[in-house]
Order: sequence, then C-alpha cells, then structure tokens
Amino acid sequence: MDTGDPGLEKEAWISSTLLEWGSCGKIVYVDDVPAGFVMYAPPLYVPRSVAFPTSPVSADAVLLMTAHILPEFAGGGLGRMLVQGVAKDLTRRAVKAIEAFGDLKGEDGACMVPADYLLSVGFKTVRPHHRYPRLRLELKSALSWREDVEVALERLLGSMTPEGALRPV
Repeated sequence: MDTGDPGLEKEAWISSTLLEWGSCGKIVYVDDVPAGFVMYAPPLYVPRSVAFPTSPVSADAVLLMTAHILPEFAGGGLGRMLVQGVAKDLTRRAVKAIEAFGDLKGEDGACMVPADYLLSVGFKTVRPHHRYPRLRLELKSALSWREDVEVALERLLGSMTPEGALRPV
C-alpha cells in the first residue's frame, strides 16, 4: 500500500494477465446485478503464492486466488456455479486441476477463500496446514456437477441458464 494504489495495481495485474494468458476471472450476475466473483491464474502470474507454507501449487494446476458471493446471494449455489464456470474454462485450456490455499480461520473481509467452502464444492486437501491448507479440484470430477448445478439454478433463478449468468473477466 505504501508503494501505490492497490486498486490500480489490481487493474494493472488483470490487464497484463488478460493480455498474456487470457481470462482470469468470472462474475456471476442475478437480474443484471453482480452477485459474486472468482479470480484465478497460473501460479507464474501469482508470484507471492510461494510465500504460503503449503506452496508450491502443482505444475498441472491453476491457482484459484479468491472468490466471494455477496451475503444477500449466499446459500443459493452461485459459488458452486462460479467454480463450475472456472472448471469449464480451464478444461478448454487443457488444464488438469484447480488448486487454492484455503483459510481455516475464515476472517470477515479477508480475500482468502474459506477452506470449508472449497471442500463443499469438491476440493480435496493435498497439503494440510493449521491455517492455510492447499486444496485441489481435479477437473474431470468437476465436470460431473454441470447437470446438477443447472437444475438447481433453474429452480433458484427461473429460466436463466448458467451460461448467461457468468461473464468472463
């Protein structure tokens, strides 16, 4: 924070990652209102990831850095839908897995993804830690969720399909 504006730094990171690697996030909308987001990239684009005690991220995986659903939209399956959208995108890029550093303490306002959320959407712990376990989602298993997620969303959101609800960042 002492060296610059964090908002501008994030914007610059997203711009360079988009140019060099491609889409690095998704936003989910409900009735044209942003309801949540997820950010991801290969570990090469996230150099500070090596500072985690459960580093490094596996060579065949992309790092899920952060995810958030606004409280008024929580509990409706949107978080699972975001992870499914990431899985679909990365499968097209021939990526084998998604990994994330989970947060076991889950402090409010933190950018870390709670480990219990990651576990609830299919991630498995690959390197335990008392605070920041590294979790992994094999993309083959993630693709089997698609029909279940679409049915749940139809019930939740009416005729809107997951494809129309997710927009790449």
